[in-house]
Amino acid sequence: QVQVVESGGGLVQPGESLRLSCSVSGNILYLNGMGWYRQVPGKPRELVAMSSNGGSTNFGLSMRGRVTISRDSAKKTVHLQMNTLKPEDTAVYFCYASVQIHAVGNPNDLWGQGTQVTVSS
Repeated sequence: QVQVVESGGGLVQPGESLRLSCSVSGNILYLNGMGWYRQVPGKPRELVAMSSNGGSTNFGLSMRGRVTISRDSAKKTVHLQMNTLKPEDTAVYFCYASVQIHAVGNPNDLWGQGTQVTVSS
């Protein structure tokens, strides 16, 4: 029953902002990295922003400087603030979470279903 739930996608005009949110639902033992990727049809999925359990962040090149990511580990939630959006930011944005569900074994990689972000005038 552990899954990730995304929200915040939609249609915006160039130069505007959006905030995406992602939460892990269900019982887990530990939350590792959590963040966002995006994908355009026919192109590879690329990193937007990632937050580690230690507080460090990593940003992809395409949106670096225009995005911030915040994490609330207690709520198992991350927020992605995207500013000065451009038409080329149009993509499906996927939430990613690495979680430890059981006391033994490797962490699980969880992906959201994806939320559409369209930037168009």
